[in-house]
Amino acid sequence: MEATERYEIRDELRRILASKHFAKTRKRNRFLEFVCEQTLVGNADKLSEYLLGVEVYGRGPDFNPQDDAIVRVQASDIRKSLRDYYAEEGKSDPWRIDLPPGHYIPLFARGPGLQAATVPAAPQGAKLAALPGSFIRQNALVLGLSIACIVLSTVLIVKQFGPRPVVAVQSNAALPAGTEWFWKPFTPPAEPPLIVVPNHPLLRPAHNGDSPATLANGHLIPKSKLGEFRDTVHFRELKEFNYVSDMTDFTGLGEALGLLDFFELFANAGQHVRVKPARLVDFDALKRGNAIVLGGTQGWSGRIFLYQDGFSLHAGIIENKHPRPGEQPVYKPEFDSLSNSLRRDYALVLMLPNLNPEHRILLTYGIYTKGTQAAIEYVTNTESLQELRRQLVALSPDKKSIPKFFQVLLTTKVENDVPGKASFVSARIIPE
Repeated sequence: MEATERYEIRDELRRILASKHFAKTRKRNRFLEFVCEQTLVGNADKLSEYLLGVEVYGRGPDFNPQDDAIVRVQASDIRKSLRDYYAEEGKSDPWRIDLPPGHYIPLFARGPGLQAATVPAAPQGAKLAALPGSFIRQNALVLGLSIACIVLSTVLIVKQFGPRPVVAVQSNAALPAGTEWFWKPFTPPAEPPLIVVPNHPLLRPAHNGDSPATLANGHLIPKSKLGEFRDTVHFRELKEFNYVSDMTDFTGLGEALGLLDFFELFANAGQHVRVKPARLVDFDALKRGNAIVLGGTQGWSGRIFLYQDGFSLHAGIIENKHPRPGEQPVYKPEFDSLSNSLRRDYALVLMLPNLNPEHRILLTYGIYTKGTQAAIEYVTNTESLQELRRQLVALSPDKKSIPKFFQVLLTTKVENDVPGKASFVSARIIPE
């Protein structure tokens, strides 16, 4: 490639990064700038998912692309933004920059087509790895949401008319080594636990299937005010955005995906589970046996079941009434100053006794649904539970015993609305 071509390509890159599709997305800007510059200086063969995770997103040397899909998710967003840019502002640009699916090496071409690409296809080492199960479960927005919603909707419909087991029992089932101390009370011979998922109150777009009464009580918002929805099917199909209140249809994506983690855990342990939406659960249902409550927006979370001397979630913040050295009195979500996207969430995990001390109530909820998802992944992960065990033993009076009841504060980084691995912040032992 000649020096003049490199200059022209860098000039094209500056136009892209200054466009409305990239101007307010700092990390995506850094991603595209990094892969372009490395390719222009001859380092294309070194581009990999691991390198991008470390250099662009600040992941540490222990970054595992199979567990953290931030690079793949952002690459997909960049491809879409590039298509939008060349369909609008950049349709007459003298050069085109493209990031082919499955690769992290950009292609540069003159004019509107990519036939004259001046950089060869990405080498084998730069191809995307085969999609792991955790990526499909956490980050494939369309596929993951569809699978989760199908599973969740089917389960919830059945549960409204009488809870039934939804997970088959495996032969020779057992909990993973190192997790028994946490999950043994929920597994056989104990009765199947009740998992309670939240019904989030929200405004959703009205549609032709709604009743006249529902439509009459809607809130009209001009489409011009919701430009970020331009690429959704709702924007294309609906004549207007008339938002109506909904108290029954939706649960958070993090809670829905978390159900899959619980299903897998209990299936491996030979345990059935029961699932109900929060609006169909009363205190009598909770006190009968083991229960797991998800999501911080329902009345059970942090209001009825709480520990006064520990942490409590109220109005979107986590309060710490008795801070210990190194702790904060209040934990709030953190947002990117440019894009206003969520960058850090917090979550609480409470293991409490039920009316029968042999039964447990486990509450797992974040300030946002991302925190809930990260917290569920934490309590279903062997390594995380081993870390938690060490932390709790260190807090016990004799420094040897594992407390039965406790409260844990966790935090997680969030990139592109995808939570990362949760990390331990602090804990409290709840007296028996």
